Amino acid sequence: MAEEVRKELKELLDLMQLVSTDHSVPRNIRGIVEEAMQKISGRKMRIEDFSTAVYMMDDVSKDLNIPSHTRTDVWEIISRMEAIKEKIKE
Repeated sequence: MAEEVRKELKELLDLMQLVSTDHSVPRNIRGIVEEAMQKISGRKMRIEDFSTAVYMMDDVSKDLNIPSHTRTDVWEIISRMEAIKEKIKE
């Protein structure tokens, strides 16, 4: 199970990396995505870190300046974070 979660986390971080390096995304949004990445990429996966990152990404999704394609990516990121968070609880 832990290996499966690690694989999902890597895929999630790859998607977040794409958003954080997309220059069509405003700089403040890229910065928040990078902060969220740092929160969840620690050695120990903690539910609290994932919850904080979800809240950060939820705030990003409500930003008026976010491109629509990025908003879709952010929703996908939030969904994946929630799924990983649920698996950590088990």
